[in-house]
Amino acid sequence: MTTTESCPSCAKKTVRSEELKRKLLNRLRRIEGQVRGIEAMIGDDAYCSDVLTQSAAVNAAINAFNRELLACHIRGCVRRDLLEGNDEVVDELVATMQKLMK
Repeated sequence: MTTTESCPSCAKKTVRSEELKRKLLNRLRRIEGQVRGIEAMIGDDAYCSDVLTQSAAVNAAINAFNRELLACHIRGCVRRDLLEGNDEVVDELVATMQKLMK
C-alpha cells in the first residue's frame, strides 16, 4: 500500500500564487519570531503576566493566519471542488472548521 492509498489527503495539493505564498510565509515567520521571544522571556525569568500577554499575541497571530488560509481555501479549493461536482469537500470543510473552533 502506498502513502496516497493509506492517506488520501496526502495526494492533494494547493497551488498558490507566489504573492500568497510570500504573504503566508511572512506571517509564519513573524509568529516564529514571537515564539522565540517568549522562549527568551522564559529563559530570562520574565514576569508571568508579561509572558502570557505575549502568548496571547501569538495566539491572535495564529488565528489571523488561520482565517486568511481558510478564506483562500474556501474561495479556491472548495469552490473548485464544488464546481467539479465533488460535494464531499463540504464535509471536509466542516471537519476542518470544527478543528479550528476547538
